[in-house]
Amino acid sequence: MRKRYGEITKDILSTMAVAGLITVAVTLSPNLLYNIAKEIIRIKRKDLKYRNVDARKLSKSLTGLNKNKIIILKEVDGKFIVKLTEKGKKVVEEIQFESMEIKKQKVWDGKWRIVIFDIPEKQMKIARNALRTKLQNLGFYQIQKSVWAYPYPCEKEIQFLCEIFNINPYINIIIAEKIYNDDAMKKHFKL
Repeated sequence: MRKRYGEITKDILSTMAVAGLITVAVTLSPNLLYNIAKEIIRIKRKDLKYRNVDARKLSKSLTGLNKNKIIILKEVDGKFIVKLTEKGKKVVEEIQFESMEIKKQKVWDGKWRIVIFDIPEKQMKIARNALRTKLQNLGFYQIQKSVWAYPYPCEKEIQFLCEIFNINPYINIIIAEKIYNDDAMKKHFKL
């Protein structure tokens, strides 16, 4: 991602991606974004990240997001709605892509998740190479050029990558209980 966002800004964008929008009841004033920032902090006060958040800094972030057309502010029925734009949805995807990690189970269930793909070279070389790089960064073990393994559930993450790279028809996930001669894989994952 070209632009770096602070953790609070990323959290607000991710919250908006899940919720669709944030609605706040604030009075119209020259300090609208500041009031919206205060309301967001009030709503999220149980989250430890927000305990020491300065409303002015958050307001400045919201101003930048609005100026860059990542969010849009609308008044509806006396309340203000803060909503992601199409550009904002793409930013959220980039944030999710960059911060993606696969949670490890405390106890391995003994199953291998095998990701196989056959992505056409001519049309999608960039997507194929980006997928390989991301699988490697996530810690997958490369069995063959287009065959990667992971010991923990990762189907949602692989589906997300398929959507990002637009490669759904070319990828499959196999869950296997046994791979012949998997000692190197077990060593790689410290199993």
